[in-house]
Amino acid sequence: MLEILYCDSEIVVLVKPVGLISEDGDTGESVFPAAAEALTARGEQNTALFPIHRLDRNVGGVMVYARTPRAAAKLSEDVRQGRLSKTYLALVHGVPSEMCGTYRDFLFKDTRKNKSYVVSRQRKGVREAVLDYETLTTLGDRSLVRVTLHTGRSHQIRVQFAHRKTPLVGDGKYGAADNEKSLGLFSHRLAFLHPESGEALSFSALPQDSLFADCIAAAGLSDRAEE
Repeated sequence: MLEILYCDSEIVVLVKPVGLISEDGDTGESVFPAAAEALTARGEQNTALFPIHRLDRNVGGVMVYARTPRAAAKLSEDVRQGRLSKTYLALVHGVPSEMCGTYRDFLFKDTRKNKSYVVSRQRKGVREAVLDYETLTTLGDRSLVRVTLHTGRSHQIRVQFAHRKTPLVGDGKYGAADNEKSLGLFSHRLAFLHPESGEALSFSALPQDSLFADCIAAAGLSDRAEE
């Protein structure tokens, strides 16, 4: 059953499994039926959810959903204003040139190909993308990197690391040449203000995919714990 980290009358924080879309849909491929089942099992009568942000189908991890229109409006505004902090774990090929730093690029998304590209200058359809990263450990030809997003562009982490010759493991779309069926990306931590009380909240989880296991152990990360 889908894991719920926190639930009250205004919000639900859950761990989205890989393979499910994060928005509502008419098929079993959406996270919504699984969330409704988990809420019902907790004795909740209201299983309606309002999406605030999204994760790609092949990315799992921590997400927050609103349970009321008012909470949805407040959290959506916080997302637009950059007040919802998102931290990811990325498993990449190779080693970043610096152990930690900031990537700042101009990205253009080709909607026909559903693919983003780093471009050299600002022009129509181009948006700035900014992230901070910290290399946690390296094993063989793979590194585990903690990434904090400052902007939320399409495929941002994937394209910015691939542009620097360290594509995500399993990401053939952006140049990885491996046979992994999973993508080396996980929504590790969310931090935000509660839409009703204003309380500062933070929730984290670790990927259970065996793809990450060795690097997570080497980095000394423990479930629900921050480095």
